[in-house]
Amino acid sequence: MRVMAQMGMVMNLDKCIGCHTCSVTCKQAWTNRAGTEYVWFNNVETRPGQGYPRRYEDQETWKGGWTLTHRGSLKLKAGGRVQKLLGIFASPVQPKLADYYEPWTYDYQTLVEAPLGDDFPVARPKSLITGENTKITWSANWDDNLGGTSEMGHLDPIVAKLNDSVRRESEEKVRFELEQTFMFYLPRICEHCLNPSCMASCPSGAIYKREEDGIVLVDQDRCRGWRQCITGCPYKKIYFNHKSGKAEKCTFCYPRVEVGLPTVCSETCVGRLRYLGLFLYDADRVTAAAATPDEADLYEAQLDLLLDPSDPEVIAAARRDGIPDDWMDAARRSPVYALAKKYRVALPLHPEYRTMPMVWYVPPLSPVVDLLAAQGHDAEDRGVLFGAIEALRIPVDYLAELFTAGRTDIVTDVLRKLAAMRAYMRDVSLGRDGDPSIPAAVGLDEETLYEMYRLMAIAKYDERYVIPTAHVERAHELEEIGCSLDFDEGPGMYESGPFGEASGRPAPVAVETFNALKQRQTSESTTPTTASGELRGRVNLLNWDGRGAPPGLFPDDSANGSDGGRTGDAS
Repeated sequence: MRVMAQMGMVMNLDKCIGCHTCSVTCKQAWTNRAGTEYVWFNNVETRPGQGYPRRYEDQETWKGGWTLTHRGSLKLKAGGRVQKLLGIFASPVQPKLADYYEPWTYDYQTLVEAPLGDDFPVARPKSLITGENTKITWSANWDDNLGGTSEMGHLDPIVAKLNDSVRRESEEKVRFELEQTFMFYLPRICEHCLNPSCMASCPSGAIYKREEDGIVLVDQDRCRGWRQCITGCPYKKIYFNHKSGKAEKCTFCYPRVEVGLPTVCSETCVGRLRYLGLFLYDADRVTAAAATPDEADLYEAQLDLLLDPSDPEVIAAARRDGIPDDWMDAARRSPVYALAKKYRVALPLHPEYRTMPMVWYVPPLSPVVDLLAAQGHDAEDRGVLFGAIEALRIPVDYLAELFTAGRTDIVTDVLRKLAAMRAYMRDVSLGRDGDPSIPAAVGLDEETLYEMYRLMAIAKYDERYVIPTAHVERAHELEEIGCSLDFDEGPGMYESGPFGEASGRPAPVAVETFNALKQRQTSESTTPTTASGELRGRVNLLNWDGRGAPPGLFPDDSANGSDGGRTGDAS
C-alpha cells in the first residue's frame, strides 16, 4: 500500500441555482485574455442538454478516456502511440471551434461615436477570432434552463442512449418526463483524475499530476501544442490557446489551495454547494481499479481506493510515505471523504471513462420533491418520497448514466438517504421527536443522519473547506515547473504590453482598474483622461466614485447661460 493525498471536490446539485457566478469568477481569474475567449475552466450545464463542448459525452465520436484490450489491460480509446503519431498533425476526433462556439464581442464603438440620426445605431456582433461580422449560433450555456430542449433535447447523448435502450413507444414519455420534471444544473471543472487519460495522451509529457496533492497541471514550457490531450480527455476540460499555442486547463486554483484558501469557484458559489478536502488513496491499486472488467463495478472499485484516515494501518503507512500529521488531521475532517465514503451520497461523474475522477456530485432530489408538491402530495412525507423515487424510473436512469455507469440501484439508494434526511429533519424542525425508523430504513442511525444533515445543510465555512496548507520544507517541490502565473499568456495572465508581444510583464485588468479608480478618487478633476486626452469629453461611470455628477453626464447648457455641467447632487 502506497498512501497518497488527493485534493477533491464534492458538489451538492440540490443547491445549484444555475447562476453561473462560479463560471464568471473563474473566467475573470484565469481565462480573461486573448486566445482563451472560448475557454471555460468552470461551466454550468443544464441537464438534459448537450453540454459544453457540444455532445462531449459521445465517446464513440470523440474517443476520450480509456478502454480495455482483449487481455483486460488499459489502453487509450483514441489509440496508442502509432495512432497518435499518425494523427499528430491533424486529429479528426477533436472538437472544432463550432463545437465550442466562435467567441464574439459587439461593435460598441458604433454606439458611442455614431452621429445623430433618425435610426438607432446597432452594435453588430464581431468575431474575436477573425474580427469580421459574425452570426451568433451557439455558446457555453446556449441551452441554459432547457432552452431549445423541445427541438434539440434528443441530441443529449444520455437521452439518446436511454431512447435506444427502451421500448419505442416509451420514447415520448422519456422526453416528456425529462423536459417537464427533471431539469437540474451540473457545474463542471477538470476532474483531476487519479488515472488521467490526458496525461497519458500528451506526446511531450507536459501534463503532470502533482505528487503532494494530486492536482493535474500543464507544464507550459514543455507543451508543444499537439492537442492530443484534448482528444484524450473524455470530459473535454482541456483547451487550446490559439494565441500562445499551448494547452490550458483548470488548475484547481493551486496558488490559493497552497495557502489554505478554497478555489475561486467555491469561494464565490452563491448556493454554497461545493466542498473541498483531502482524499487518501492507495496509489498502487489505481491501475487495477481502473481496469475493472465490468463498467458497472467501477464506482465500487473507485470507492475501495479511498482509504480511511482513522485506520491505524493507513496512518502508519501515510507517515512512512511522508504525509504530514496536519494533512492526516485534515483528511480525518475532510467533508469530501465523509460525503463520498462515509455517507456514500456523493458519486463520480462518468466512472465508465476509467479515469477515476476526483470531483464528485450529490445527485439532486429536488425535482422529485417539486413534482410531488405540484401534484398536491405531502412532498416531505417519507412514504410518499420513497414511493416516488421508486416510481420515477426514467429520471433515475438518467442520473445513473451520469454517475454510476448505469447502476440505478446505487442512485436510488442515495436518493433514499436524501429523502430520509428530509423526512427525519422535518419532524425535528417542527419540535417532534425524530422517528428512528426513518434512518433505519436506509441503513443509518439517528446520529449519523444528523451529522449528514449538518454537513449538507448548515455546515460553516471551515467545515465545508478543510484545506491543509503547503509545508515550507516542501517549498522546492511546489515550485512551478511550467504552469506558472509568471509565464506570458499562461493561465491567469493577460495580454502583453502595448508595444508588441512580450513587451513588459502583463498586468491583470484588476490592477489597471484599481489604479484608474485611485487616480479618479484622488485627483482634483472629475473627468478621467489619459496623456493623449483620448477620454476627454466622455463619461466613465465605471470609475465614478458616486460623488456628485461627472461633467458630461448632462447636456451642456452653456449656450443658455448656465455654468456647464452640473456639479451638485446626482439626485
